[in-house]
Amino acid sequence: MKLLKIFLATGAIITGSSAFAQDDITPANPQTTDTTKTWTIKGENTFLINQSSFTNWAAGGVSSFAGNLVLNYDFNYKKGKWNWDNKVLAAYGQTFQKETDWRKNDDRFMINSLLGYEAKQYWMYTFFLNFNTQFAKGYDYTNEQRQVLSGPFAPAYLSFGPGFAYKRSDNFRVNLSPASARLIFVGIDSLRTDYGLDADKNLRTEFGASLDAYYKVDLMKNISFENTLKLYANYLEDPQNVDVDYTANLFMTVNKFITVNAGVQLIYDDNTMVPKVKNGIEEKGPGLQVRQIVGAGVTYKF
Repeated sequence: MKLLKIFLATGAIITGSSAFAQDDITPANPQTTDTTKTWTIKGENTFLINQSSFTNWAAGGVSSFAGNLVLNYDFNYKKGKWNWDNKVLAAYGQTFQKETDWRKNDDRFMINSLLGYEAKQYWMYTFFLNFNTQFAKGYDYTNEQRQVLSGPFAPAYLSFGPGFAYKRSDNFRVNLSPASARLIFVGIDSLRTDYGLDADKNLRTEFGASLDAYYKVDLMKNISFENTLKLYANYLEDPQNVDVDYTANLFMTVNKFITVNAGVQLIYDDNTMVPKVKNGIEEKGPGLQVRQIVGAGVTYKF
C-alpha cells in the first residue's frame, strides 16, 4: 500500500505540471546522432476516464465509473559506442459499480534497463535488467468471500543477463540473451504454489533464454501503435514451455492534451495458476491471461 500511495502522489504532482512534446525517434547510428547530447528523456502522464450512467432506463443497465493513471517514462543515454535505455512504467486504476463498490482494473510497476556497447552499426553487446510487480492486492470475486490473488511483491519478477541486440532506433529494438537469470519472489505465503514456488519457499530461481522486442510506429498523423514482446524459456524445467508476455497499445491524439488509448496485454506462464471454472467446478491451472483497456483522457508529454 506504501507503493500505491507514493505512486498516486507522484502522479498528482507530475500531471499538475506543464510539459512539452518532443520528437520520438533518436537514431542509433553514431554518425547521425548529435554527440553533444547524451541523454534523451521522454515521458507521458495519462489519466483515463470511462463512465456510464442509467436512470429509470427501461432496458436496464449498470452505472459504472473507471479511472486509470499511467506514468510512462524513457531515459535513454548515448555517448560514443555506449547506449543505455531505461523505461519506467507505473499504472493503477479502479472501477466502481453500485453493486460491487470499488475494484482495481489495472495495477503495474515495471522497470526495463538495457546497457549496450556498439559492435557495429545497429548491433550491440548488451546486458539487460527487467523488474515488474504491482502496487496493491488483487482479488478473485467469484465467491462471496473474496480470495487474494496477488499483492506487492507477490509476485515480483527480476530478470537479468548478457546478450546482444539489434537497435535500429529508439522505436525499434530486439534483445536476445541466451543465458539469463530470472528470480520470482512471492511475499504472501498462501500464494507461493500459485506462481510455481515450493510451499515452503518465497523465491524461485530460473536460468534460461530471454528475448525482448519493442516496436512503435506511426500509423497515420496523431495515431501510433506500440508493441512490446517478452519471451522466456527456462532451461532447468520444461524449456519447450515458453513464457509469453505481449502488450499492444494504440494511442490516438485528439489535441495537445486529449487522447484516446486502447490496449491489450496477453500473458501465458505455465507455472502461474489462474482461477477457472470447468463443468461448474472452480479450479486453478495455467491459462492465457488477458487484460484490455479503452478510455479517453488527459495526457501530458515531455
